[in-house]
Amino acid sequence: MNLTSKREILKKIYEPFGLSLAYLNIPPNVITLLSIIAGVLSAYAFYTHHVLTGATLLVISGLLDLADGIVARHNDRATKFGAVLDWLADKFVDGLVLGAVAVAYANPWVAIVLVTVNMLHTFIKPVVYAEIGFSQRDKGKIWDPLEGVGFFGRPETHLALIFFAILERFVDGALTLGVYLITILSTLSLLQRVYYLYKRFGKEFD
Repeated sequence: MNLTSKREILKKIYEPFGLSLAYLNIPPNVITLLSIIAGVLSAYAFYTHHVLTGATLLVISGLLDLADGIVARHNDRATKFGAVLDWLADKFVDGLVLGAVAVAYANPWVAIVLVTVNMLHTFIKPVVYAEIGFSQRDKGKIWDPLEGVGFFGRPETHLALIFFAILERFVDGALTLGVYLITILSTLSLLQRVYYLYKRFGKEFD
């Protein structure tokens, strides 16, 4: 499953939260910074084995990350800097949280692999933008050839992490299993993206 491809359907669930912040006229960049703070606290909570706190803070960080774009577009405050800041915030939080969880519940080598694969998932997109291009850019959102490709992306990673964190409260070792599973699925999903690009563009020459 690729939840990113279901964006318009899922938007109906989280959009009301974003609109409520828009009516409060909170600057979108402030919301992005709050998302980073919640993400940092989530990483620390996971690292210190407070799994439910970590999961809750990750949910808050994710909701704020979704909300900043809604606020920016609704209040006509979308800027190129805001789009860059939002992108950097996503990657910073992901790297920190995944690294902290993997170190705390698996081992440093798994943490290295997981964070590396996660970053490759991230940086494959700007490389595609530069080398292949993208179909359109609409208020900070880029629609690219990889849109919806890859069965295990950022939303699936967060949901799996939250699920196994909750399960850890009832089953010892559940989060360790979750970290290994997320690492494997993320790697396979990255390979799926590379294969897709090869099949679609492998015979196109500059």
